[in-house]
Parts: sequence; C-alpha cells; structure tokens
Amino acid sequence: MTEPIEWLPDGTPYSPRFGDRYHSENGGLTQARRVFLHGCGLPEAWAGQSQWRILETGFGFGLNFLVTWAAWRADPQRPTLLHFVSTEAWPVSAGDLLRATSVHPELAPLAEALHRQWWGLLPGVHRLRFDDGRVLLTLYVGDTQAMLRQQNLTVDSIYLDGFSPQRNPESWDLHTLKAVARCCRRGTQLATWTIARAVRDGLAQCGFEVTRVPGVPPKRDNLHATYNPRWEPRTTRQAGATPDPSPPGPCIVIGGGIAGAAAAASLARRGWQVVVLDQAPEPAAGASALPVGVFAPHVSPDDSVLSRLSRSGIRTTLEQARWLLSEGMDWAHCGVLEHRTDGTPGLSPAWDQGPGAAWSEPAPSAALAAAQLPPDATACWHHQAGWVRPARLATALLAQPGIRWQGGCQVAQLRRAEPPAAHDHPAAPVWQALDAQGQVLAEAPTVVIAAGAGSLELLNHRWPLQPVRGQVSWGDHADPAAPLLPFPANGNGNLVPRFPLGGDAGGRQGWGWVMGSTFERDVQALPPSAADVQAAHATNWGKLQALLPAIAPQLAPAFHQGSLAPPTAASEPKGGPAAPPALKTWAAVRCTAPDRLPIVGPVDATDLPGLWVNTAMGARGLTLALLCGELLAARLQGEPLPLDAKLARALGTERL
Repeated sequence: MTEPIEWLPDGTPYSPRFGDRYHSENGGLTQARRVFLHGCGLPEAWAGQSQWRILETGFGFGLNFLVTWAAWRADPQRPTLLHFVSTEAWPVSAGDLLRATSVHPELAPLAEALHRQWWGLLPGVHRLRFDDGRVLLTLYVGDTQAMLRQQNLTVDSIYLDGFSPQRNPESWDLHTLKAVARCCRRGTQLATWTIARAVRDGLAQCGFEVTRVPGVPPKRDNLHATYNPRWEPRTTRQAGATPDPSPPGPCIVIGGGIAGAAAAASLARRGWQVVVLDQAPEPAAGASALPVGVFAPHVSPDDSVLSRLSRSGIRTTLEQARWLLSEGMDWAHCGVLEHRTDGTPGLSPAWDQGPGAAWSEPAPSAALAAAQLPPDATACWHHQAGWVRPARLATALLAQPGIRWQGGCQVAQLRRAEPPAAHDHPAAPVWQALDAQGQVLAEAPTVVIAAGAGSLELLNHRWPLQPVRGQVSWGDHADPAAPLLPFPANGNGNLVPRFPLGGDAGGRQGWGWVMGSTFERDVQALPPSAADVQAAHATNWGKLQALLPAIAPQLAPAFHQGSLAPPTAASEPKGGPAAPPALKTWAAVRCTAPDRLPIVGPVDATDLPGLWVNTAMGARGLTLALLCGELLAARLQGEPLPLDAKLARALGTERL
C-alpha cells in the first residue's frame, strides 16, 4: 500500500504517520532552491564536470529532485551526467505525487515525466532515467540508515532532508549521519534546513565542518557543512578489486550484439569515444539476430536474485526502447502471459496488494480465456513485459553519437602495448585489438569484451563459460487478420504470436510468429545440420503443445510441413495459396556462466588494467543486457550503481 497523505487547506501535503508537513509552509520550491540547491553551491560547483552525484535523505514528493533537474537543464555548463540518489521509506502514490508537484507550472513537464515512471516501487533500489539517460534518479526504497549501509556510494553533494528531528529522530541520529558520511569524498558539500544541536554535533563528530548560514523564512538559520575529517576516511573498496574511476576517453567494444551495443551506448552517453569491432559486416549478426524475442520479469516465491535482477533489467529495457524504437514496429509493451506448466505459483502472496502488482499478478480470467487455458490454470500476467526485435534495438543503440562501427573485423587477440612517448612525456599503455595476421584493428586504454560465445577465446578461457546453441521455429502468418492470441506467452519456451516483418534489409513484409527455444549445451556448430533442425522443430513443437495446448493446433500444419521439408535457415515460402507457410529455423550460439548470470566488470584490475567484460547473457539478453551496459559504465566511472549493490556483486567478475 502507498503512504496515506492528508492535504492541508493551503494545499500543503501532510503526513499522518509523522504528524508533520512535507515542506515549509512558505512553499517547497523556495526551500528546495535556497536551502538545498544553492546551499550546496549549485549549479556553480558542477560546471564543466563529466558527472555530478547528489544524495538526498527523504524523497517525499520529489521537489528537490525536480528543482535540481530544472537547474541542470537551464545551465549551459551543466555536467554530462546528473546523478540524484534519494532514500524514501514510505513512497507516496503516483496520484499524490502529481498533485503535489503539478501546482508549480514551471516544473509541470518534469513532474509529469516523473509521474510516468513512478510505479512498482518495491523495497530496494530503482533507477529511473530522464533526458535520454543523462539525468538518473536512483531511489533507495527503505530505511535511510539501512539502505546507505548496504550500498557502495560516493557523492559530491548532500541534501539532508526529512521530517523534523522531533517527529522522526531516527532519520537524524548519529548512526544515520555516519551512514551519510560513508558516502562522502573529502570536500562533499552538505546542506540542511535544521540547526538542531544534536544534528550539528553529530555532523561534526562524523567529520564535517559545520557552519550556520542565513535561513529561508520562517527559519532564521540553516546549516552548511563540508566533509573534511581530521582523519583519513576508511574506504569500502578492496585494494586491487575495483580500479579507480576512469574519466571518459577512447574505448574499444568487441561485439556488435545486444551486450556490446548496450555497453557502447551507455559509455557514449557519458562522453566516451567508442569504436565497436565485430567480425560481421552489420550489427547484431550473431545471437542478437533472433527475429523477435520476449522480455519479461522472472518471478519466484522467495524473490530470488534473478527475480530482482530481472526487474531492474526490465525498467532499463522499457525506458531505452521508448527512446530509441518505434512501438508496434520494433517492439511492444503489451504484457506477457506466463503459463506455469510445472504448477508452481511463482508469485509471492504478498504481491496481491501494493507495488508488486504493477509488475506481475495472477493471470486474470480474460487473459486465460484469450490463451484458451482453463480457468484453474496456474499462470501469471506480467504487466511490464512484451516483445522486441533485437537487431533493431542493437542497431538503434549503435547509432548513438560517439560510437563508430567497424565491421568485418575479427579480433584474434588482445595485446597490452606501450605507445611511443610524445614530447618527452611517457604515454599511458593501451590495449591493441589484433586480427589473425597480427595487424592492429584499433587501440585504446580501455577495452570491453562483449562478444558472447566469442568472449571465451578472447579471455583465454579464463572462466568456464559454456556455449549453448539455441534454435527457434518461426514462420509467416497465412492469415494475418487472425492472430493466434493477442499477446506473447512464456513458460517452458515462449511464443510471440504476431510481429511485423517490415523494415528488414531484405525488404520482407507481412507478419510473423516465433516459437522457441532449444538449449543445446556445449554445442557450437553453425549452421545446424538437417537432423539437428528437425530435432529442434520437434522440441519447439512439444513446448508449444504444453504451453498453449488449445492454440498449438493452429500451427500444426507449419510444424508438420517443417518436419518433412528440407530445412533451410532463410527459406522463403514458395507454395501456392493453399500450402501452409514454410516453417523456418533460426540458430545461434549463446554463452552462460556457471551460475547462469551475466558477467560484468574488470577482468583483472591489478594485472590487466583497462580490460573489462560484459558477457554471458545466456537467454536473458533482452531483459538484462541494457542493465549490464549501465552497470559497466557506472563501475568504470565510479557512479552510483543502477541496482542494489548485492545484485551488482552477483554479476561482478570478482565472484568467479
């Protein structure tokens, strides 16, 4: 349930829980600008920086965020990237959020953009993205002290906000202030409206130099503080485990599929100059050439690591697809029905109410009826899910400014080299990408290996990555006006019942369907043999019959024909009108880590500095690859992470 709000006669929101107003009775905008933004020396302090990181304790209705975002937009010297991290134990409803912020006309467009992303805020870490990913709001939903201690965060400015120390003392006590101080670098500026003696003393004890400044009426004084402890602060970074943050510069990304394109786009948005090398002449020629795929959250009664990862990934995929793709042609946010064919419920009972229902819920009767499943079938409906054409997504990601595509370049090995010194100054070492003849294809101080199954050779078999061949069965619709069902279905396999074929390089038109996929571990042969294709069609047909038993017969003619006809990966239908459209196959090799999670991070920060990896997406690239690209960029630059630190560690190279 969302936090209950009362509205005072003057329109100010009031918290029954804490018996206090959400902001000053003289107006939240003045307080946001003068106490917090200007109190931290902004916007002057961030001028010309590649990024600026702000921490706020107590998001409330987001006025401090909206005012800071507006100031960033208006500043020609703004940093490339604005990070705003805020804690909130009791998120308000989306409706109340919009009501409180839309009264300020100058902030209305920003408030509406925030309102559109204000959903599904379960306890944990949520990354919301604005202005094409250059303004990043990271919400820590939970107790401030606990959340800050769990995350690994360094910031440049702090807005110390919240209900008054008398009403909510836990938000201002020494333990919370210590957790805030852990997020500071020397020189971090802090601003707050309270001058309570306990807060002043606590900040001083935590290493802040505290001063009183003229206040915003009705307050006579406010506080400013600078983190400058007399001792050397301890760092949570393990020596050698994570390299020092790198400023934007030249970078090579090896691999032009979803993983490589996501990493390249995330870096380019931050000002990196990225060269993408791929052995194919065009992007997305490998596993990302799948005709169409499903993205949907994973669910489990215990809300496992994979379930939480998938939600962070889905947010990222949804937001970037909206920026880059044409809905209905390249992708659709249409929802997905998951038929739990093993009979397990999947969802936690606690999700019947509250923000979890915005993600997934027991399948409604209308969805079951549309899939021709019995009313008592065990199934979930995923609201934040749909289909996407991976090659269109990869191509759009690689079209971002700052990225240069270099196809027809098969990287055989990587070499660390010392470039010649210039003007008597030693040059930093660079990585060189070499072809099979030892010729240099490109060089840069930073390299990201994102080559899927090809990563194994480039990493010199450093980790036990497993190749997995997958094959889907697909075809054209004989009758485009009669869709099989109005949304994709997944479970043991997945069916995209209808997607447009237009826009491909081959000029194909019409509508298609896809059913898959097989999982053939330790198999890398491409193209698959005729016998392998027949076996794959049989496997996919069996999965379809279990997934949608009443709908499967509509595709039986295609599968029957496919089981008899000689298989070709790119065959075109040639029969007369009475013949069912030819069944096609598509095959590629993916790779997985031993724990079936992606691998993101430095390969070896001590012995191989500048070498990073973003690979092993397995069958979840559409759900996780864009999140992994953001995680890689955040780790490279020392940014706030786009997901819970525990989940980031589950993806990190350090686990292997």
